[in-house]
Parts: sequence; C-alpha cells; structure tokens
Amino acid sequence: MRVPLYKLDAFADRLFGGGPTAVCVLDESLPDTALQAIATENNLAETAFIWPDGASWRIRWFTPVCEVDLAGHPTLAAAWVVLEKLRPGDQKVLFHGPLGPLPVEKRGERLRMDFPAVPPRPAEAPAEIAKAVGGAIKEAFEMERIHRVEYRMFVYADEAAVRALAPDYDVLVRRQVNILVTAPGDKVDFVSRVFCPAVAEPEDPVTGSAHCTSAPYWAQKLGKRALTACQVSPREPKLFCEVAGDRVFIAGTCVPYLEGTITV
Repeated sequence: MRVPLYKLDAFADRLFGGGPTAVCVLDESLPDTALQAIATENNLAETAFIWPDGASWRIRWFTPVCEVDLAGHPTLAAAWVVLEKLRPGDQKVLFHGPLGPLPVEKRGERLRMDFPAVPPRPAEAPAEIAKAVGGAIKEAFEMERIHRVEYRMFVYADEAAVRALAPDYDVLVRRQVNILVTAPGDKVDFVSRVFCPAVAEPEDPVTGSAHCTSAPYWAQKLGKRALTACQVSPREPKLFCEVAGDRVFIAGTCVPYLEGTITV
C-alpha cells in the first residue's frame, strides 16, 4: 500500500527551524509493528499517524523506538496537513489521541492546539540526576510520565544557565529519565530545553507537550495567562502559550519541507 507522507518544520517561522516531524495519512490504523517500523525508518523525533474518524481524526505518535502518549509538534504538523492539504477551507480539526480529544484551530497565521495542563509536582532532585544535568538548580519537580518514563523538570535562574547545560547522557539513559529544564527568558517569558535520551532523543528540538507543564508553572510565577516561549535548541522554535484552568493553548506556525508517498 502507498501512504501519503509529509515532512514539516513545526513551531518554525522559517525552513530548517523549529522541530522537524513527519505526518503519515492512513485510511485506517495499521498494526503497531508497522507504525513503529515507519517511525524508525523516518528517524525523526516523532512521526504522527492520522486517519479519519467521521468528521474528526484519530492520531498516534511514535519516536524511532517507542510510542508516546502526547506529542505537541507532530500534532501541530498534522493539523497543518489536514487544514491545508486534506480539508482546505476548514478552520478547525479535532484529533482523538490516547489521552483524549485534542482540538486545533486556525488563529490568523498560527495554529492553536488545546492540550491538557499537566502541572509539575515539587520533588527533590535525585543527586545523581541533578549532577548529570548540571548547573545550579533552583527548583525541582516531578512530571507526569507522558513519555512512559521518569520525567523531571528543573528550574534555573536565567536563560544563560539553561543554554550552558551539557548533560551526561550516559547517566540519563541508564536512569531512563527525561529532563525538562526551564528559566526566565531574555526576550520571551520563558525558555526551555528538553533532554529525552530515554526515548532515543538526546535533545529534542521542540517539545510542545513539555509546555503543558512549563506554561502553567510560569503562568503562576509571572502572574499572567498569555506567555511567549522559546525552546533554546539550535533550531530556536517559538511557541505562544495561554493557560486556562486545566487546559493549555499552545500556538505556532509550520513550514512544509517535503510531500511524497511511502510504500508499505
């Protein structure tokens, strides 16, 4: 069978910025082994698989090594594919993922995702993990296991401290832990980096799902609902967040890179 495949840069305002991701459009779901094999072959942080479900769509996300329960930038990319290629003229798309409904709508030039808020839980940083990540940690938290592994958030004093981190990935792989680091930004409200060696991604270029945790934290700290954010990986993705109770709206733009088909 032939499967339409799109590659895009999500949360990007230019080609080769943001997070590269793939979207495969199916008629119906394939066996998990096939989905994993395609994602492994694509060798990107995540591949999104979508297929129609009445007026809405089903969505699943796979890294090169495993499935994840929630993923931001491939959802943004999948929404772009639906609204620009498959159902042009529509202003909204509803995905159904493992954790429930995920609406996405056009807001001017941006696409805005409606995601669940996942506030962090204060927790002491394990000494070995804190040393492996490095820097002077101001606050430490546990996070929900969105990626089915241990997940922690460390807060630093400023953007420079976040940019300077050079983690010991061997320790993080052995401990099977993913790390979100965050701090106030110089030109945006907050910045972050995300280290995901437990799912074969030493540093993720952009992690929309992490903003389900960092945005509520900074909304409370800064006393504002609408926040600008940048994940300070080399591709410098830009995100626009708004916190509303138990939901986080995460908006950005996509730049298409490749359109084709794969034979399975």
